[in-house]
Amino acid sequence: MSEKNRDGKRTARERLAVEREKQKSAEKRRRVLIVGASVVCVLGLAAVIGVVAANSGKDSKSDSAGPVVAPSGAQGKDSLAVPVGEESAKSTLTVWEDFRCPACQSFETNYRSTIHELTAAGKLKVEYHLATIIDGNMGGSGSRHAANAAACAQDAGKFTAYHDVLYENQPQEADDAFAKDSKLIELAAKVDGLDTPAFRTCVEAGTHNSWVVKSNEAFRTGGFGGTPTVLLNGKNIYQDQTMTPAKLKQMVEAADKA
Repeated sequence: MSEKNRDGKRTARERLAVEREKQKSAEKRRRVLIVGASVVCVLGLAAVIGVVAANSGKDSKSDSAGPVVAPSGAQGKDSLAVPVGEESAKSTLTVWEDFRCPACQSFETNYRSTIHELTAAGKLKVEYHLATIIDGNMGGSGSRHAANAAACAQDAGKFTAYHDVLYENQPQEADDAFAKDSKLIELAAKVDGLDTPAFRTCVEAGTHNSWVVKSNEAFRTGGFGGTPTVLLNGKNIYQDQTMTPAKLKQMVEAADKA
């Protein structure tokens, strides 16, 4: 075989090897993007946030101009946590959620019955913190309106039931249906005793809007990557890929017996 032919074959093999490496790299990037997009409702890219902030700033002035009115019974720093369960429970689950966030709905669907069981037994206290990152990422105000309505439900002693109804009736992420007060009031009818004049006034007046804005600011400055963020006694358990409702129950019951 001539030297020229050998060089030609070697060059062809080298080109083929380079092409294969490019394909491997492209496939790896594709998998990473798919996994990353499916895990949590993440904070938007800086460019997107900049545009949204510029647009939403006008709206947020009216939302945060009034006094910060925390819902009844709110606890923690700046009264930003809505507590569910017995104060004496040995374990505390801290949940940062957005009512428009599909990943939050998935968490609630999978863990709801276990969390209700543990809180009813006095073994777990849950502190809910409400965020509005989907409003920022997708546009609209449904996250904020739903959070305000949930705070209004807390005033009426119906937070847990209404919280669950909101997730059970969550619209598609790009659908800003929760921005309509009429929709939030319609859903309140699914909770016994919630659809009252006081609740309607609270929803329509945006009584807790400034509180919601402050809660979202605490989320933004807290260094959290997205919603839901779920902490058990301060430890982020949502990042644990082995976590299941059964494992959560086991951990809480072990702490209760300690």
